[in-house]
Amino acid sequence: MRAISPGTFECVLFARACLLLRFSSIRAPLRRHQSVHQWALRSQIHFSHEVSRTAKRWLLATLLLIAGSFAEAQTPQFLPEVDVYLKVNPVTRVYFQAQGDRDEGVPIQATLGPSVQLYFKPLVKLKRVSEFDLDDSKQRPLVVEAGYRYITAPNEPTDNRFMPEATTNFPMKGSVLISDRNRADLDWKGGTFKWRYRNKLMLTRTFAIGSYHLIPHASAEPYYTSQYAKWSTTQLEAGCLFPVGKHVQFDAYYEHENNTGKKPNQQVNDIGLAAHFIFSRAKE
Repeated sequence: MRAISPGTFECVLFARACLLLRFSSIRAPLRRHQSVHQWALRSQIHFSHEVSRTAKRWLLATLLLIAGSFAEAQTPQFLPEVDVYLKVNPVTRVYFQAQGDRDEGVPIQATLGPSVQLYFKPLVKLKRVSEFDLDDSKQRPLVVEAGYRYITAPNEPTDNRFMPEATTNFPMKGSVLISDRNRADLDWKGGTFKWRYRNKLMLTRTFAIGSYHLIPHASAEPYYTSQYAKWSTTQLEAGCLFPVGKHVQFDAYYEHENNTGKKPNQQVNDIGLAAHFIFSRAKE
């Protein structure tokens, strides 16, 4: 029997996580000889069971994804990140990013640079599924972005990266948000030009704990690299957003990367914590 590679196994786990998010019927059927009050109470209990069951499924799928990645990879490194966002007007936002990162086998690197985002008008359905997320770009069906990053690493030449990208957001049943990001990395490093195409598919859903709202997410992102002329990297991520007040949101996540560009394949695990500071000078 042919062995299943670690990357394939993790993709299967991610697909299973997507399937487990599906909601069953929320309202209980109205039975004969049952009053409207009894039906409403029964529907509320049924809905609570569904929310609890879905939350458990999401958590289980996330734990399976993380456990599968730990089985084959190195000790995780901690990656800090700070992003400062400023909404200039209803259709434009700029931000600056400072991030620790590991990329294509580089042990550790620092990434700094600005980006500008252009919005389309928000959709009512997207507002509902991302109501408690402070990042209002998720309320837009399309976000176009351009950015520059200055990347340094020990014993490595400086990398100048330009990043055009476009993200589409889709509201789904069960209050699930699907985001599909298409991005190009255009790198000038040590006098050599390289490029990568990245496609990131992310699932997000909000869960309430009393009056507080957690926003877990899971994503898969394959990379096509010009250097190896193939899909050489797969990055899997699971984490959770923690809004704090009106302007701060933390993102704690676990990231697994499978790099097949060089032999032998390289498995990399990281634990990240990003702090997003979100401000606006635009009139809502």
